Amino acid sequence: MIYFILIIAFVFAVVFKTKRNLHMLQQNLYNENARYVKWLFKNTKQFLDFDIINIFLSVFGIFLITDMENLVYVTLIIKIAILLIIGINWLNIINNDQNKKPLVVTARIKRLIVTLTLLYLIPIIILVYYAYNYKITFIMTLVLSIMLYLNSFVVLLANFINKPLERMVYLNYKHKAQDKLNNMSNLKVIGITGSYGKTSSKNILSSILNVKYNALATPKNLNTPYGLIMTINNNLDKFTDIFIAEMGAYVKGEISDLCKLVKPKYGILTRIGTAHLETFGSEKNIIEGKFELIESLPPDGFAVLNRDDEKQVNYKLKNKVKTIWIGIEREDVDVRAINIKCSNKGSNFDIIFKDDKKKYHFETKLLGNHNIYNILASVACGREFGIEIDELIQAVKSVRPVEHRLELKRLGNFYMIDDAYNSNPVGALNACKVLSMMPGIKVMVTPGMVELGDKEFLYNKTFGEQIAEVGKVDYAILIGEKKTEPIKQGLLSKGFDKEKIVVFNDVKDAYSFIGTLTGKKEVYALFENDLPDTYNE
Repeated sequence: MIYFILIIAFVFAVVFKTKRNLHMLQQNLYNENARYVKWLFKNTKQFLDFDIINIFLSVFGIFLITDMENLVYVTLIIKIAILLIIGINWLNIINNDQNKKPLVVTARIKRLIVTLTLLYLIPIIILVYYAYNYKITFIMTLVLSIMLYLNSFVVLLANFINKPLERMVYLNYKHKAQDKLNNMSNLKVIGITGSYGKTSSKNILSSILNVKYNALATPKNLNTPYGLIMTINNNLDKFTDIFIAEMGAYVKGEISDLCKLVKPKYGILTRIGTAHLETFGSEKNIIEGKFELIESLPPDGFAVLNRDDEKQVNYKLKNKVKTIWIGIEREDVDVRAINIKCSNKGSNFDIIFKDDKKKYHFETKLLGNHNIYNILASVACGREFGIEIDELIQAVKSVRPVEHRLELKRLGNFYMIDDAYNSNPVGALNACKVLSMMPGIKVMVTPGMVELGDKEFLYNKTFGEQIAEVGKVDYAILIGEKKTEPIKQGLLSKGFDKEKIVVFNDVKDAYSFIGTLTGKKEVYALFENDLPDTYNE
């Protein structure tokens, strides 16, 4: 009976830890560009922990070889005691294992589960077959214990084993997508990339173009080869006039590969910043990587660029595609926004076209200048596609905020400005400016920014300074004591009241704290960035 309970506990431990590590593998893009490996060595507690796994490693073998007759009662008591410790430990682990984004059981995850099951079954079969050979029993028991303890690397091994199969699956779906695109000769393809603002720009453009055309945009943040292929195979049909492809990248060359896949004729480049600096390696690589979209466009297409972005202005294009410049600060542009006003209701502004002296008034529910840039790019594109100004004005007015991107909503007894999807230095500054415009009590909630390479500390410290000076916040709630130390330093360097800095390790605690601030004034809480579970402290 005691062995049966132990085996069940062991299986439960394998399943639980495998699920947790598959979740991390999925969030790290199945170890693309060694992301999962880097994460493992930044979070060594995931495989060098001292919880129940150590107990298994230390005593599992002993359970199977310490049945000496003169110590039967002693070993029985020890076994029961250890099983009680095991139960208590696992209850604590289960209760504390809360994920913001759950594991998605895709076909790829199912294939990994099959491979992992086979990897664990091999020593189990040997163990059962040689049940009466103490030496082999002990060795296989030790192997199983080590496999459990180093489950993070067993998952990595399964991912490596499955690589040839995944490559075959990918190529099969890729060829289907390419055949489908080749059979749609009248389809117009627009590519959108940049360091940030891609998803917002894509959704705004889709709303505007659908006034006249049947436009399909890649859903959510499906901006990888798999995402584009999935969208083409599952959603693109003969009634689609325009395909809007959001293109993301972590390293140089990935945008070029996406362009070879969908062959865009038109392109929009949002602002270029330092997002994913750690994986790109340098700012130069980021700029060149983003311009891969623009340099893939044919001469009879067009590109929409931002003249307020010095990185775009200073770049020397290697092709002769038609360029449409947008801007707010610069006057020498084709499409410009002026007289911008923001409030807790949204934004309103005037647009001037280079070939038209008239001012056109636009209103939107969206907040922040970066959204104005996205609207300008979409309006410029819509005008090129023959949409009338009046239709553009109505389309912009009806654009809905993108979820988790400066989305203003009433949440209980306070207003939440949800900018949780991602954060970067320029986006964080824009968010601070939006928060500063709000009346009442202003609260910043953030875990800071990541994937900024060796400049990460500096950017986060600067962010702390901006929270104090630009955001003019009343309270700063920092999520994760270690991660947010540079933000705290930045706040204090600008004389921010130490008593108004609150640190939690779980963002859920921030909601409870904000609930205590309600009074005569309205409370506006900006939630800037929501790091994936891979960054939990």
